[in-house]
Amino acid sequence: MNLITYDPFRELRSLQEEVNRVFSSNFNRAGESGMMRGAWNPSVDIFENKDQLVLEAELPGISPDDVNISIENNVLTIHGERRFEKKDEGDNFHRVERSYGSFTRSFTLPPTVSSENVEANYENGILRLQLAKREEAKPRRIEIKATGGSQPKTIEAGNNKTKSAGQ
Repeated sequence: MNLITYDPFRELRSLQEEVNRVFSSNFNRAGESGMMRGAWNPSVDIFENKDQLVLEAELPGISPDDVNISIENNVLTIHGERRFEKKDEGDNFHRVERSYGSFTRSFTLPPTVSSENVEANYENGILRLQLAKREEAKPRRIEIKATGGSQPKTIEAGNNKTKSAGQ
């Protein structure tokens, strides 16, 4: 009769190895096929000021004619394509690290932004979209009228600062 040492973690280790095998094989294949298709996503910065929401997308090497911008159901979509153009038949590429192919980026717009007044500019490979805020979403000043000898006060909406009218 052979004695077998009991290992309480044997089942757990085999489960972990199986999970690792499944995930590593699927993710590697998905990543490789994505690169083969040329799928990529341009980097985007989104910020706002008091009057507008601004979106800047890096689109180097792309003609503005190859970019489509649409807003539908409060979703802003930027779609375009960067084409790989071989300059000379004698070129022998050793490495191609830039991504080529089509891309699509979609962003849900906040209710404070108006989809009617959008301005798009393209300069030095940067697409800049400026979306105006709705009037009701912009901060405004409210004056408080005081009775008696005190001066009227102004409250800035959003800042909660109080100023006397004489300041």
